[in-house]
Amino acid sequence: MSGAVDAAQDPFVQDWRNWKREREQSLADPHGWLALVSLDWLGTEPRAYRGLPGLWWQDEDASAAHFDPRGARAVHEGEPVTGPVRFELVNSGAGTRVVAGEVEIEVARRGGHLIRVHDPKAPVLRAFRGVPAYDPEPEWVLTGTYEPFDEPRPTTVGAVVEGLSHVYAAPGVVRFEHDGAEHVLTAFNGRGSGLSILFTDATSGVTTYAANRSLAVPPPAEDGTVVLDFTRAVNLPCAFTDHATCPLPPEGNALPFAVEAGEKTPYERS
Repeated sequence: MSGAVDAAQDPFVQDWRNWKREREQSLADPHGWLALVSLDWLGTEPRAYRGLPGLWWQDEDASAAHFDPRGARAVHEGEPVTGPVRFELVNSGAGTRVVAGEVEIEVARRGGHLIRVHDPKAPVLRAFRGVPAYDPEPEWVLTGTYEPFDEPRPTTVGAVVEGLSHVYAAPGVVRFEHDGAEHVLTAFNGRGSGLSILFTDATSGVTTYAANRSLAVPPPAEDGTVVLDFTRAVNLPCAFTDHATCPLPPEGNALPFAVEAGEKTPYERS
């Protein structure tokens, strides 16, 4: 009993629990990743999709996607869609959404263009009961050094969808030590001014999701020092749903030891 009390009063544990609660609240968003119910790749001929308004297609060279509501009610960026819309999106970048009733139709470019439906009545979302994770241990908060490249390097990685690839600009690498050995991980740009690291380790496919996990890294200090808090390593959307196109870690980002920290394989995949 005293151990449980001590853990509850430990600031490190309490901060982690607050982070985990916020993380799970985000996953429970009614139009988030757990709300995905379909994924369709657009062709070059306008066509209708079951349950969705209008017609959808992409250009011959996949440079843009199109939506014609054909009189159906739809909203894009807060404005009613009254005629054909052209979407010019960054490959492997953020998508855009068309709202039709209770659902949101995401348009994204992943080589070609795709549409994914986010439905608040999705079975995965309704069944969501949190994400299993290792107990937080301070020993998994490591210090590393960020080494930027002279210029960001275009880096091609695979995807959980066979035959698909993503290209990201890698700004540098992170070096750190664990059990006396040095490890080097390629980093991508994260949200804001931080970094994002995709990795696998010896737990992948055993207690954690096989394809990947992601670690958000705060902005480096002036001397390049970074904090790698593996207790906050998270699953990507593909760990929860088959309607995601998540990237795989870049070559070299397979850690040879077991990172027994962070999120485990979701209940939905167990």
